[in-house]
Amino acid sequence: MLESFHEFAAAVSQHQHERACAHLLRADHQEDVTFALWIPSEGHRRLTALLSDLVLPRGGERIVHGNVEFTDDYFVRAIGLARQKGCGLALIHSHPSPGWQRLSSDDYRAESGRAGAVQAATDLPFVGLTVGSDGSWSGRFWQRVAPRTYSPAWMASVRVAGRYLIVSYNPDLRPEAPPSEALRRTVGVWGHEGQAQISRLRIGIVGLGSVGSMICEGLARMGVEWLDLIDYDIVEELNLDRILGAGRADVGRKKVDVAADNALRSATARSIRINRHSASVVERDGYRTALSCDLLFSCVDRPWPRRVLNHIAYAHLLPVIDGGILVRVRGDRLVGADWHVHTVGPGRRCLECWEAFDPSLVGIERDGLLDDPSYIRNLDPAHQLLRHENVFPFSLSAASLELMQMASLIVGPVHDLGDQNYHYSVGKMDHHDDAGCRPSCVYPPLLATGDTRVTVTGLDHGAEKQRRTEERVR
Repeated sequence: MLESFHEFAAAVSQHQHERACAHLLRADHQEDVTFALWIPSEGHRRLTALLSDLVLPRGGERIVHGNVEFTDDYFVRAIGLARQKGCGLALIHSHPSPGWQRLSSDDYRAESGRAGAVQAATDLPFVGLTVGSDGSWSGRFWQRVAPRTYSPAWMASVRVAGRYLIVSYNPDLRPEAPPSEALRRTVGVWGHEGQAQISRLRIGIVGLGSVGSMICEGLARMGVEWLDLIDYDIVEELNLDRILGAGRADVGRKKVDVAADNALRSATARSIRINRHSASVVERDGYRTALSCDLLFSCVDRPWPRRVLNHIAYAHLLPVIDGGILVRVRGDRLVGADWHVHTVGPGRRCLECWEAFDPSLVGIERDGLLDDPSYIRNLDPAHQLLRHENVFPFSLSAASLELMQMASLIVGPVHDLGDQNYHYSVGKMDHHDDAGCRPSCVYPPLLATGDTRVTVTGLDHGAEKQRRTEERVR
């Protein structure tokens, strides 16, 4: 399994992180241990272990004296639970020092010596995780390199997602680069630690139209070092009043190419990696690209992509920052405009509960009706699916609010800004606190389940139509 991936990571919800730290970070500073269950999240060349539950030790199942030890009975019980639930098994232990942790010789023997038994029992690699004294995580997958011989495939990062997003980085695989002179004033605001958290995030932007192109530019100027751009569409002349960096010469080019070229010119990091994905997030390639990220921006205006991103936020423990704009006109007269932004993910209210999309329209889009001209002609002109009016300043304001949601999520001081709604007609911002999902909501139970419960991807008829058009042009 591991041979198919170039990068490895882990993700844990804030709730499970706090449970683990409460058990592992002892007042007497002794090391402690627990097993956990994990589910794979298979991104594009990146495998992430989603910690779904802890298997805390019972009385007598571990011995705490300097280096902690656990009994064979505990190990067998944990393997049995993993097999019963169709999960992988992880061993988590604490170290009395901060930051990313290496393996001691005792740790190496304890994990490598059990990797074969776990692989045989669960058909998934054994995962080892360490929690430092400051709550930082480090991790590795155990890979078979010879008969009865296993070696650690080190993770590049471990993220904790909830009211905040904190990522622990492997200093060998994701080293902290000193900020360039161009970022001096940015570092003066976020601080060196905050800037290091922001710059090393792998961020995906889904939709590179008006708002997405501005967010891409903003992230490049903020010193972000890794961007994944996901959009199958091309620039049209009617987009030129809103897409940042696009000119008449860009008509007919991919939106991801225009945004990437613009970001490369604007980048303030010493180096930046920008991956361009001409794909839809509702199709497998675009979906797997999104799963390779640490944070996603939702800059889409259709219900099915929003539903997919909502699923990703909970099932894959991957925060999503979403925004939307609604403009109301009567004839040639502007009546009003509103735009709203919010962050969704573990412990937060989901997009469906925020009413960011209408779930009844997802099936209509999946059936291809939103790309069927005869169906569109029969819709009421005032139908929400036909509301495309927008102007540059509205998109610019929404993009700035989304970027501030990101900053709050990572560096604070307020980690949850809730739902922000700006009303242009009265110049007023409303704020709605995040009270969590409705009791009947289906998304919180999907937490850390990956793709084991439901299939959300399929054929995007709009993307397929665009591909056929490009084939004819070629």
